[in-house]
Amino acid sequence: MTQPKPLFRTLLLIDTERFSDRDDVQQGYLRRMLFGIVDRVLLAAGADQNQRLRADRGDAVMELIDPSVPLTDLLRALLQDAPAELRAVNRLAASSAQIRLRAVLATGFVHIDQFDGWVGTDLNNACRLLDANPLRAALRERTDDYALCVSESVHTGIVVHDHLGIPKEEFQAITVSTKNGPMSAWLHGPLPTTAAAPKQVPPRDTMPPAPAGIDFRGTNHGLVANQVQGDITFGGSGERR
Repeated sequence: MTQPKPLFRTLLLIDTERFSDRDDVQQGYLRRMLFGIVDRVLLAAGADQNQRLRADRGDAVMELIDPSVPLTDLLRALLQDAPAELRAVNRLAASSAQIRLRAVLATGFVHIDQFDGWVGTDLNNACRLLDANPLRAALRERTDDYALCVSESVHTGIVVHDHLGIPKEEFQAITVSTKNGPMSAWLHGPLPTTAAAPKQVPPRDTMPPAPAGIDFRGTNHGLVANQVQGDITFGGSGERR
């Protein structure tokens, strides 16, 4: 059996918000808009059809892009052309046909098997970023219909170097919880205010003291307001104090 060969690729994943809330006609329209936006953004980045491989996920698309397409051009197009394309589409669309997108840009190795299936840890991690709560929450809070997240590899290789049109100060560190442990990534734009803050446990020495009380075992002949009145018989010994 032929083993799948790992290919190093740029991974672009784009998903439509609240796709399943629409009826069939609206979903068909949103798919056409999604594919058109992705095609135009990738064309602006210099990625033609021969340098891309697409997987259709209904309300989302995944693109494997040849590494010959500069990552700086791809990220710049996602930062500039993608929001512009969304504004142009939504400007003429009815409220029921507005399209809002989450996007993830990552890099890594992907195996393409004999069934044209895609497998690989890097691809799995990119899918987890696309479905992560910080990215979803960011899109819910924004008015520009778009939220972008990049992987740690894209941030380290491209963003931190402050290339033209890719301002590093606009990216915020996030941590995504996965079943394999926490994963670091970078969100473009402000962090969502709805992100759950970690619970703060006060230090032991600042916690309020427990109310004073009396602990005993036996017969109580009068316990009132934490004070003993009368005799107490301890544990069946018959001794009275």
